[in-house]
Amino acid sequence: MMKQLTIIVWAVLFGEVLGYIGGTLEQLAYKPGEIGIVAAIFALVVVNSITYITNHSLPVKGSENK
Repeated sequence: MMKQLTIIVWAVLFGEVLGYIGGTLEQLAYKPGEIGIVAAIFALVVVNSITYITNHSLPVKGSENK
């Protein structure tokens, strides 16, 4: 659970910074709540997908996940 909370916090921080810079460069409105939610969801999906794939790619010898 702490891994998920850490991912959410860092994703929101990085998303806010990138959203602010990108919004300024493109001259778009800056919406902090929307950017933070999208960044957190995207990061959770990506990190959990990578974790799932790597855990199931090479099963441990003798395990039932073949």
